[in-house]
Amino acid sequence: MSNQQNQSTLGPMIIIGSLFFIFGFATWLNSLLIPYLRIACELTEVQSYFVTFAFYIAYLVMAPVSTWVLNKFGFKNGMAISLGIMAVGALLFIPAAYSRTYLLFLTGLFIMGGGLAILQTASNPYITIIGPVETAARRISIMGICNKFAGALAPIILGLFLNLSEADKVKNSLATMSPEESAAALDKIALQVVNPYIGIVVVLLVLAFWISRANLPEVAGDEEEDATHHNITEGKQSIFDFPHVLLGFIALFAYVGVEVLAGDTIIAYGTYLGIPLDTAKFFTSFTMGAMVVGYLIGIVAIPKYLSQETALKLCAILGIILTVGIVMTDGIVSLTLVALLGLANSLVWPAIWPLALKGVGKFTSAASGILVMGIAGGAVIPLLYGQLAHFTNSHQAYWIALPCYLFILYYAIAGHKVRKH
Repeated sequence: MSNQQNQSTLGPMIIIGSLFFIFGFATWLNSLLIPYLRIACELTEVQSYFVTFAFYIAYLVMAPVSTWVLNKFGFKNGMAISLGIMAVGALLFIPAAYSRTYLLFLTGLFIMGGGLAILQTASNPYITIIGPVETAARRISIMGICNKFAGALAPIILGLFLNLSEADKVKNSLATMSPEESAAALDKIALQVVNPYIGIVVVLLVLAFWISRANLPEVAGDEEEDATHHNITEGKQSIFDFPHVLLGFIALFAYVGVEVLAGDTIIAYGTYLGIPLDTAKFFTSFTMGAMVVGYLIGIVAIPKYLSQETALKLCAILGIILTVGIVMTDGIVSLTLVALLGLANSLVWPAIWPLALKGVGKFTSAASGILVMGIAGGAVIPLLYGQLAHFTNSHQAYWIALPCYLFILYYAIAGHKVRKH
């Protein structure tokens, strides 16, 4: 029987694992798109961070839509539909590149983010529900490794298609070119994104077809119904009667903000320090590598040696120390500390979810919907970083991470215990 149980969990795990790989890949392409589109579309630093804004704000806008899609079409078909939506977003990159229109790139990113919002809303609870609840944290960590491994590969693979040394050369010689020459050079740079994005469209459509045909068990979102939680949830009218869920939303907002900050600004920060884009394209991989190390520690140590609360406290404290270190040091040391933020961020997501969902019973779906909206932190924090960099510089702007880690520490110590009596 246990063999059959393993068998029945393994198939869906492989399929969902490939989904986590895909949305890791799509998400962390942005780290290279920010400096690349800044050159191709002649943007300011603040404008270039609208790449992350367009992508992550979709989570906020699409959260109600994703619940509707999953209720109407079910989890499995919902996932297939979301991959189709992502393919439409990736397809928009082709006219965007030919016309060198930043707004069209942003629209494509928004649509991809919207598809991902549905995919995340379906696959996060799905991976929890398809096996025994005691091993759910381990399954989430394995999915995290699939996601971050893809994140490490994404900018490197995209970098193979984009001639980054040429982009660097063009950036440095724009001032000396005539308007016609610079337009021609920038057009050539922009067109390099066409082939990789055609590839992405094809992969997404194949995956959508595969999932719609796959033998995935259909699950209802509320497996954890209210029999055991009835007493706790009695008298509670709505999700707003659970302050620890709303504080969890703020903690996730802060966390996704600093996670995206560490992964998506490091390439641009490297170029600010004078490192060529062709070398800097590897830097996001260091951040992702540090996160994978953290996940592996989590798989081994939680709950055997560390409780989830302790892991969250340690991550927040490490984040505070590294943030101060980034701003107080410079050059390659500072850059290395930005990559190490990946380690500080690694166990925050797996730790906040169970703490925020504790005791919500029949409100589990509503609580998940609110927590997923916290991913919009990835839209706001990097944009604030870009704004701060505009007034100070790309180095001092990392101060923006400090209040985020302080709030995560507060949530780990006290915030998750706040209850309404």
